[in-house]
Amino acid sequence: MENKDRYFKAFVENSGQLNEIDLGENIGLDEEETREIIAQLLSEYKIEYVVNGACNYRLNKTTKRKNKSR
Repeated sequence: MENKDRYFKAFVENSGQLNEIDLGENIGLDEEETREIIAQLLSEYKIEYVVNGACNYRLNKTTKRKNKSR
């Protein structure tokens, strides 16, 4: 759970600069763990699959709206 939160925070800050696997490696996760976290975030509708520059995922639009209202 802690790794998922760290990955999601890094994902938001990354803004599509690195691909999802390289981003996980930058914060100390291996490829398998990164893929598991991505699957969890997809199932929670926090991210969505879209070819978006170097990264194949982006924040879900509803997640962006929730964060802006804080």
